[in-house]
This record gives sequence, C-alpha cells and structure tokens, in this order.
Amino acid sequence: MMMIKGIAVLVFIGYLFLWVITPTYVYKQKWLVKIRAQTTSTYFGPQGTTMLLYTFPVLFIAVVGCVYLHFKKKANQNRDEGEKGATNENLSMWRRPMIIKGLGIVSKIELAFFFMFIALLVWSFVTYLHVGFAKITPQSAAKKGEQVWQSKLDSAALRLGLVGNLCLAFLFFPVARGSSILSLFGLTSEASVKYHIWLGHIVMTLFSAHGFCYILYWIVTNQTSEMLKWAKTDISNVAGELSLVAGLILWATTFPKIRRKMFEVFFYTHHLYILFVVFFVFHVGISYASIMLPGFYLFMIDRFLRFLQSKGNVRLISTRVLPCETLELNFSKSQVLNYTPTSIMFINVPSISKAQWHPFTISSSSNLEPGSLSVMIKGEGSWSKKLYQMLSSPNPVDRLDVCIEGPYGPVSTNFLRHDMLVMVSGGSGITPFISIFRELVFTTETLKRKAPKILLISAFKDSTDLTMLELLLPASGVPKELSKLDLQIEAYVTREKQPMTTDKKQVRSIWLKPNTSDAPISPILGQNGWLWLGAIISCSFVLFLLSMGLLTQFYIYPIDKNTNKIYSLGSRAALNMLLICASIMLTCSIGFWCNKKNNAMDSKQIQNMEGVTPISSPNSTFNNTDRELESVPQQSLLQSTNIHFGERPDLKTILFEQKESSVGVLVCGPKKMRHEVANICSSGLASNLHFESISFSW
Repeated sequence: MMMIKGIAVLVFIGYLFLWVITPTYVYKQKWLVKIRAQTTSTYFGPQGTTMLLYTFPVLFIAVVGCVYLHFKKKANQNRDEGEKGATNENLSMWRRPMIIKGLGIVSKIELAFFFMFIALLVWSFVTYLHVGFAKITPQSAAKKGEQVWQSKLDSAALRLGLVGNLCLAFLFFPVARGSSILSLFGLTSEASVKYHIWLGHIVMTLFSAHGFCYILYWIVTNQTSEMLKWAKTDISNVAGELSLVAGLILWATTFPKIRRKMFEVFFYTHHLYILFVVFFVFHVGISYASIMLPGFYLFMIDRFLRFLQSKGNVRLISTRVLPCETLELNFSKSQVLNYTPTSIMFINVPSISKAQWHPFTISSSSNLEPGSLSVMIKGEGSWSKKLYQMLSSPNPVDRLDVCIEGPYGPVSTNFLRHDMLVMVSGGSGITPFISIFRELVFTTETLKRKAPKILLISAFKDSTDLTMLELLLPASGVPKELSKLDLQIEAYVTREKQPMTTDKKQVRSIWLKPNTSDAPISPILGQNGWLWLGAIISCSFVLFLLSMGLLTQFYIYPIDKNTNKIYSLGSRAALNMLLICASIMLTCSIGFWCNKKNNAMDSKQIQNMEGVTPISSPNSTFNNTDRELESVPQQSLLQSTNIHFGERPDLKTILFEQKESSVGVLVCGPKKMRHEVANICSSGLASNLHFESISFSW
C-alpha cells in the first residue's frame, strides 16, 4: 500500500515540477521541441504531446489512488488508525489552527501550501514576462506599427492569461465529491471547498485582468475590430469574451453577502461554469485546453455518476418531528453501504423543487444502524421550512418522493487516537457530533473496545432546541445500556433564564408508506467501489483516445497534415468535447448499471425483511407517543446532562481544565464560535489541545 501511494506521490511531484519549468525559455524552446518531435503523430497531432505531459499524469494518479484506497479499505484502516498513538508533536504544531482574514480558519500546513502556490504563480508570471519582454525591441515594435510599451502591454496581457490557466488546471479538483485524488491525500470535498473558492477568486482576477489589458491594448492600437474576431485557425477572441462574461456573472454571485441572502441565485448562476469552460476551449483550442483537462475530466465523471444515482427515488421510512422546526429523516439503506461519521448527503424533494439539491450532514452510523440512514434538517431556509410544514402538519403526507446523491465523507476517521473528545456545537451544529457519538456507542457497546472520554458542549438559543439531544441515539437499535461510555453533556440555553413551565412542546415520530419501487440507498462508485471508479476513469480515457485517434487519422489529418493552419480549431474543439462526453457517459453508464444490478438482490432482501411498513416501531423510543421537552432517550443520557439557562459556555476555562494528554477539540457552529475555539487551541497555552473544525450542512 505504501509503495502504491509512493508512486502516486512521486508522479504528483513530477507534475508540479512540470508547472514550475513550463514558463522557462529552456523548456519551451528546447525540451518541448524535442518532446514534440518524438510524440507528434498522425493519430493525435500536437495535442498528443500536451495530453501526455499534462493530462495523463493526473489521470494516472487518480487510477493509482483508486487502487490504493481499495486496499486501504480492505485492510480496515479506518479502525486501525484510531488505535495508533498520539500524533507526532511536530506534525501537531503544523496542524494548529490560525485565523487569517479573508481565508478563515486554516492550519499552518494549509497556509504553507497556499503561499507556495502563490509563489508558483508569481514565479510563472515573472518568468513569462522576462521571456516575453526579451523579444520586444524598438525594431520589433516598429514592425507591428506599435510603441514598445504597447507591445509589452500585449505581452503582459497574454501572460496573465497563461498564469490564469495554471489556476484553472487545479480549480475543479476540490469539487469532485467522489474523487480518489482528494481521498488519496486525506481530504474531503466538503473541507476542500475553500480551496475551490480561493482558486476561483484567483482565476477570475487573472482572467479579468487578461481581458481588460487586451481591450486596453486594442483601443490604444486602434484594433477594436479584434474584439469581434473568431479566427478559423487562431485564437478566438469572441469565444474568450463570452467565456469571461459567463465567468464574471458566476463570480459576482459567489461573494458571501450575495450567496447567503440569495442562495438560489448563486446556485443557478453557478451552472454557467458549463458555458465558461466550453467557450474557454473554443478560445484557446483543444490542444492547449488539454492543460486544464484532467481536473475537469475527473469532475465530469463524478458529476455524471451523481446524475445517474439521483435518477431514482429512495425509501423514506420514517421521520421524527421536533418542536424546534427540525426533522430527522430516516431512510432504508443497503447493508453493504458504509460511510464514516461527519459524511454528508445531497437531497432533492421534487414536490418542493425539482432543481434544488441541498446538502445535509448524516446523523446516523453505518455500523450502529446497518439498515438505515438518517439526516437532520433544520428549518432555516424556504426549502427546509416547506419540508417541515409538509411533515409536521396535523395531517402529514404519508409518502414523499426523495432523490439523493452521496454519501460523501472522509475515507477514515481518527477520533479514537485521542484520550478525550471535546465537541463544541452551536444550534444545529450538533448534527455531525450525533454521528460521531453513535459511532462511539457502537465501538464501546458492540465491539467492547475502549473509546475516549466525551464532553459535549452545546449552545442553543431556546429551550425547544434541547430536543435535538433526543437524536443522539437512534429511534431503534439502541443498546440496552451505555455503561462503557464516559459521557458528559453540558447544554446551554442562552435566551431563557429559567426552564419553561407552560406550553410544553412534544416530539412526534411518523412512519411513512414508501412505494415498492422506492429503492434503499445503495453504494455508489467511489468510496464504496474504488476499483470500479478506477476502471471507469481508465476505460473512458482509453475510449476517448481511440476515437480521437481514428478521427484525426482518417478525417482531420488528411485535411490539415498537422499544420493547424487549415482545419478549423473550433470544429476540432467541438468534436473533441463531444468525444469526451460520449466516452464518459458510455463508461459511467456501463459501470453504474453493473453495480446497480449487483445491488438489486440486496435491495430485494431489504424490502422482503421490511415487509409492510408498520404504523409504529416497537423498538422506537417514541412508539408514536409524545415525549416531553426535557427528556432524553435513555436514563443514562439524562443523568449525564447538565442544562444551563441564561448563560453561554466559558470555552476557554472549560478547555484549559482538560488535563488528558491528547484532547481532540471538534467545533461546529457559527463563525464566531469556531474562531473562538481556534484561538484558544492555537494560543500555545495548552499543548494537549488538538483542534479540528467540522464542516456541516443542514
């Protein structure tokens, strides 16, 4: 396993080194010339060299990563890692959080890589300028009828675009949710979204500067007609302008104030990335676009697999309705589907909106609840409030069509490596901790293994929110006792100074009646099928190469003879994009169909076991009866819970009081809370505190 990962890391280092030398004169005028002389053929033309250097290494890493992750899963590393000793002190120091304005909470490792990437951009731009400006002389400028500064403006505008392409090559890696590359390096799509945001801002800044400088150049040199140029065998300026316009509209809606207040506008305009990429390829040609192809190629595979998974309805079995406008949806799932704590799942309810997909953190444990999967949904937005109204009304619906994508989450977790876990949550930020808690219940009560001490600190606005603690244990399948779990819960109600004595709220459990056509949630390719994903990546790329090679050999080459001066670059780009889409769609469909066929038998067994959906569950804590606000599912949880009214937790005092040698500090909640905990853990006053900010969706 280490050898396989070592090969992938070595190729990745080589890929990064290639980007370092790409702007240099030696690479472009000497090395690249020799490589093209050896690799240009009648099958792939000049495009073959670019794909060999920039596309193949990344796809090779992705396939090797799939093999590594398959063996890692087989070795059950997600449990063994938890038993390892405390984290290396030097590595712990680098993982300590820092709060950087504009970046948020980042570790020193993330900050170091961020500055190294910025250094790569600066190096590339300066080197490009040095090489480009060296060719500009008064004589060369005069031949074009320009002044020296005008020629340099032209050169600088081009180089801004080239550096923007470097960022674009990495832009789509963080948003491929089932990516083997992210998992290979221990990252998740949720935690990597911030990298996509950083890269997106840099890409659009550079491309905007690229476009502005060219417009300025055309104005000062009286070449404004260039803005309407769509050359047959050269750069298409119109396509570049259309790509930039699509990118600017998309970019404008990504800023926090707009995204939070008008999320639906942000969601729909983000689909302009399709026009952005398509016109980018028309702008630069498919040969040069192959530089940024691998990241987008992996994203397309991931996106189409998600599309295939989302086509059918899943079995929604029951829901728990909490008085704090919160729901717990319980789905039937295949027992071979495994996921880790803090995983997320995207949900679509067609009766509310066929287009809207919303991410929610999974609150269940695939080990403690092998036949079901649950998510908690807080009624904060218009979509979730409509869902709550449908299920909390006096006459709720008895069936609901639901489509899902996921689950997605970390390949493994290492919570067991700590002596103690301090979990700090604000409001619905308790959701990921519910899944962690249930997993630890399984570890101690079923596997009979030691788990770290648990201190759960939860802050709620109102006393009705205390009912979220009801969800710490599932409605069914609860162990008889929690004697082996060292648990303490400190709940804070900040807006009420004393317990409410009137108008007691109640919790309801509602059982639904799914159709026989509704399928249990089954494994998707990726975390539950790494070898299948690797096969799809490799087979689709081979299919694309074969089809492109035949097209070039028997259609394009007889016309163009590898000159790139006769056959339209736009037509070549369109044909290549069609071949890429067709190759991905065909191989993904075959792989998904084969897995669906394998899972069909398991789904039938689950439906036979379920039989007719019961009106109530004998194992449920509620049994369709009402539960008072202050109660908790088990007496042991009640005895472990302290409720504080009219105050906020003194996090600094609480954290510094923990004397265990290794204390994992997990926080999920409002930005202010996350920053407060991050500052405490990074202060250096307590070396035993190991901070981790948990992403969650509700």
